[in-house]
Amino acid sequence: MSTKKEITKLTKMKLNELQAKFAEVTGETTRSPNKMFLARRISEALHAADASAKAANAPDAAARDADAEGSTQTEPAVADGKLTRLEVPELQARYLEVVGRPTGSTNKPYMVWKIREAQKGRIPVGPRRNAYREGVTFKVLPLRMESAVVDKLDEAWRSRGIKNRMEFFRGALGSYLKQLGAEDAAALFADATAA
Repeated sequence: MSTKKEITKLTKMKLNELQAKFAEVTGETTRSPNKMFLARRISEALHAADASAKAANAPDAAARDADAEGSTQTEPAVADGKLTRLEVPELQARYLEVVGRPTGSTNKPYMVWKIREAQKGRIPVGPRRNAYREGVTFKVLPLRMESAVVDKLDEAWRSRGIKNRMEFFRGALGSYLKQLGAEDAAALFADATAA
């Protein structure tokens, strides 16, 4: 099946199917309930695998030149074009060096693609700023809405200069809790409602 067809098929997949596909193409497991995020990451990995396959089939001019000069290089080259020659542990080390955070992925094309994207400045590098903090437990709250409703919500918060959907939801929750008289609970959202 072509990469394009596989990506098109993602929109029809259920959450558990997307999570399984994510594990298959990236080599990492996930419990993310966000179908759009999963589909995007799967698409990225599929594109990476496709690009890697094309690069592997194309003749490597540098390798030809080295052979012509009788090069006896024994260390694996890590120049951008030679990432595909590295083994998984070497790619994981290179990923950590370039992307700035470790990966549990064993999918070579995905790691090569991610390293190249980081080198080109197309993805954020460094440790992820995530919601996991020591001593704090988080819960993901599922919120299901019709696409048309989400489009209108997004239009509303963007037009008012709110940074993102999460900030919008937190501010809305804080305001509503304040209206209900739940001042203690509303105070937990004070940062979001101050904007």
